[in-house]
Amino acid sequence: MTCRTLTPRQTLLRSIAVLALSAMGAGTSLAGTRSVETAYGPVTVNGQPERVVTLYEGALDTTLAVDANPVGAVITRAGSDVADYIKSRAGDIAIVGAPAETNIEAVISVRPDLILAAPRTNEQQYQLLSRIAPVIVSDVPMFQPDSWERETRLFAKALGKEEAAEQVIAKVESRIGEVAALVEARIPEAQRDATLIRWMPQGPLVMAEGLFSASILQAVGFRIDDNDLVKEGRPHSEPLSLENLSSMDQSWVFLATLNEDGDKALEAARQSAAFARLDAVEHDRVITVSGQLWTSATGPLAVLAILDDIEAAVTAIQP
Repeated sequence: MTCRTLTPRQTLLRSIAVLALSAMGAGTSLAGTRSVETAYGPVTVNGQPERVVTLYEGALDTTLAVDANPVGAVITRAGSDVADYIKSRAGDIAIVGAPAETNIEAVISVRPDLILAAPRTNEQQYQLLSRIAPVIVSDVPMFQPDSWERETRLFAKALGKEEAAEQVIAKVESRIGEVAALVEARIPEAQRDATLIRWMPQGPLVMAEGLFSASILQAVGFRIDDNDLVKEGRPHSEPLSLENLSSMDQSWVFLATLNEDGDKALEAARQSAAFARLDAVEHDRVITVSGQLWTSATGPLAVLAILDDIEAAVTAIQP
């Protein structure tokens, strides 16, 4: 008998088929069969998934928040692991790709029974992943104040953890109320204008008013203004030159960097006269925050971490 050598693609498809057959016999428990509405139509999920792969930072956040079991995740943007704010809860989780590039072989190797994918997953990738396990692609519109909440409920339904999700959302809403009361008590209304910046090596980017973290600032009483620098549907502006820093000036500047290069660029900018002239600099209201959390993450655990940062910044104000 002649042995035929398989191409890499044939080997991959065979591996997917073997995994799918194995999953069919494994079975799950504690939740019934349900249909989940997704970007690619309804997806049937049986029982309560026990091995979940998350290809989206918001999906990992929700999975951990409702005490499900993620076994694979993608790295955070401009990082080499999951985001720092969530790493201790994720533990020694397998890395199966980056936000824009999934390693299919790595996904297969962790044997998932559910895959939670990013909102912009294309159809070809969706079809390939669907041969491994049911795939949930969020159909929740971006840049809306309740986007994180709607995604939490979507992923929780797929995970069979809807009750846990409602408890987490209630906890977040209570915490928002606490921080909002603190903002109202300590910051005069006229001084609550703020902007969110991601500092990159090529210059600062003004983040969109509808961005996840900007919506949290708004929820606790800040007024976010991108000064019309961000085009509709875009997450941020084009890089600003040092000469144009005044266009991002507000009473408060929440300043995020993603990595060491961004940190160095920010430190260099701090030495400039243009930076020193900013109102927020003069009044010591430039708040340095993590770019992994503030400009990349989403989900209920991210909301709680951002609220902690806001509380610390407001509490530090001298009365």
